[in-house]
Amino acid sequence: MADVAVEIEALELRLMRAWVAGDAKEAKKLTTRDFMCMVGTLPPQLLDRPSFVAGIERGFACTKFAFREVVARQHGKNAWFVAGAELELGLGNKVWSGPFLVTGLWRKGAIGGWKLAERSIARLEEGEGLAAAVGKLQLWK
Repeated sequence: MADVAVEIEALELRLMRAWVAGDAKEAKKLTTRDFMCMVGTLPPQLLDRPSFVAGIERGFACTKFAFREVVARQHGKNAWFVAGAELELGLGNKVWSGPFLVTGLWRKGAIGGWKLAERSIARLEEGEGLAAAVGKLQLWK
């Protein structure tokens, strides 16, 4: 059996490339019927699958992306994906770019294989030494 982490990362890349290409049909293929996407705005906004797919068609664009720190782990018939990413998103004349945290819950179905069920996208803000302080808590270092 192939390494699930590699498979999930490849699916994430496929989804992001579809978004960059404006390929709503491919995005729909990669998501579950009950897919939900939480966008980290104030207040946070939730998009269901039809809204997310229509958004891709109507100008909710991802014009650039690059995954940085990537972790994917399988939990039974689910896999959790987390990545630091550099994104450039556009909505109308608003551009939202910089470092983001991207998460995804992938479910493996009997038909169709892995599909994305939950997505969260949130802009990351630098804190006054917070990352270094949290890093010191890591016992494996």
